[in-house]
Amino acid sequence: MPLQNRVTPTGDIVATDHRGTFTGNRGIIHDSATRTLLKKRWSSPAWLTCVCEFRGRRRMVMSRQSWTELFFLDEATAFAAGHRPCFYCRREDAKRFRAAWEQGNGVSDAKVKAMDAVLHAERLDRGSKRLHPLPVPLGELPDGTMVQVDGESYLVTDGKTLRWSFGGYSRADVSSQAMLLTPPSTVRAFRAGYRPVLHPSAAL
Repeated sequence: MPLQNRVTPTGDIVATDHRGTFTGNRGIIHDSATRTLLKKRWSSPAWLTCVCEFRGRRRMVMSRQSWTELFFLDEATAFAAGHRPCFYCRREDAKRFRAAWEQGNGVSDAKVKAMDAVLHAERLDRGSKRLHPLPVPLGELPDGTMVQVDGESYLVTDGKTLRWSFGGYSRADVSSQAMLLTPPSTVRAFRAGYRPVLHPSAAL
């Protein structure tokens, strides 16, 4: 039976047989004895996106009283949920993201805690996923941005929209009633040049 550790673009954590291409965490949010989630869905404002393989290390998922291993279809999904690259296992990506985040948001020498504070406010609305109005028309959003329409999540890339699912993306048109899932400060980092890694199915 699959563990409850797969993250959707809205930040929900569910159980599914599908595997992700990135892992990450929000601190310790599980019981290692039962390998089940606690009621809380984060224990830290630092929501990270990590690589699934790092220096040959092996972990039995959710079996230790350390960080809770979460999984994402791709990096765009992780960003939509409100995560950012980890400075430990993805240091170069994290540095590139911070530089783009600084440029896009008009700040300099951004500290990680300051970035996390902004992202935490943008990702949550009283414990639920915060949706934002589109900052520009849908067709002008940078690649890697995700939006929501009628409860469905969509990726914007190469001038097209793709419907998200646990197994990958499929081509779909989106109405003008879309709301922004990816935090606005992250979208501005995309506009400044950071490009998230997409699932192979996005190359349709």
